Amino acid sequence: MKTTPLHAAHIALGAKMGEFAGYDMPLYYGEGVIKEHEWTRSHAGLFDVSHMGQMFVTGAGATAFWEHVTPSSFANIPGGRAKYSVLTNERGGTVDDLIVTRMGPDKFFAVVNAGCKDKDFPWLQSHLPPNAQMDIITDRALIALQGPDAERVIRDVLGFDASLMPYMWMAEENDLLISRLGYTGEDGFEISIPERNAEKVWNAFMAHDLVKPVGLAARDSLRLEMGYPLYGHELDEDISAVEAGLNWIIAKDHTDYIGAEVIRAHLANGTEHVRVGIRLTDKGVAREGAEIRNEADEIIGTLSSGGYSPSTQASIGMGYIQAEYAETGHKIFVNVRGRNIAAEICALPFVSAKTKSMKKKEAA
Repeated sequence: MKTTPLHAAHIALGAKMGEFAGYDMPLYYGEGVIKEHEWTRSHAGLFDVSHMGQMFVTGAGATAFWEHVTPSSFANIPGGRAKYSVLTNERGGTVDDLIVTRMGPDKFFAVVNAGCKDKDFPWLQSHLPPNAQMDIITDRALIALQGPDAERVIRDVLGFDASLMPYMWMAEENDLLISRLGYTGEDGFEISIPERNAEKVWNAFMAHDLVKPVGLAARDSLRLEMGYPLYGHELDEDISAVEAGLNWIIAKDHTDYIGAEVIRAHLANGTEHVRVGIRLTDKGVAREGAEIRNEADEIIGTLSSGGYSPSTQASIGMGYIQAEYAETGHKIFVNVRGRNIAAEICALPFVSAKTKSMKKKEAA
């Protein structure tokens, strides 16, 4: 298995390691998944996400490139602004989801999923115009600091004042790329660091009283509570952004992107299946792959993610169901090992986001 630049630090902390996307990654540390989840919601959790793919795209054709491979608009966003979007295929399906940040007029930074980067990079390269260049980053680590105390910790450890930095923006601080975003719904940051300095920065954060390390297991429960889609679960090559409920990333009047005709049809006519939130109302824990059934015991969908929510103390999940059953409050059943467990359709997210305002704040 591959390792990240912080692998030795995880071993030293006694992490329970496991394979994820071909990497030996920390699943959880000594206090366990629920404690890590709760610490992130109340203080600041530190995550190693260096397994994800980082890249730069530069050149006069960079903006047009991103508007061709995603349904989002990048022409008018200012330097420093980040956008969540998806890469689309000819069928309107999703090659991957990613975050793209404009660093300058002709320079973008992007982060793609670890499990998809080996297919994403050549796919993106195949669509690159002659007046743009893609550089895969192999010498930087990526860590995430998430939680209500993240802004304070960033100031204490890095000397960086993020008080005027809103959600989905990036700042360059010496050799660090600091982005105010994340995968937990909490206020937080992702920090791209030269590999040679990664362990030093990680240890500096770990020395702060408000910081504890968090593994991939709690990262998953945190994103599930927020209703964030995970590639390979809620998103894949056959699921469009409309089916996934990501209409908000699709720019109006934007038609020159891969799969646009299919996605426009989905927007105009609706889709047969849609992504929904699900909460069990009887005892049990629903897991990925479980059948979703109606009151007549007919299969109407499948659970794409599921698990226990420490914040709501309930079993929750997401899944794709026939659109006619997608109304919030609709009573359904989730079939677990042959037993139908009562459940209901819920609005997403399951907990409220605590991210900074999207509006760019100006210094007084």
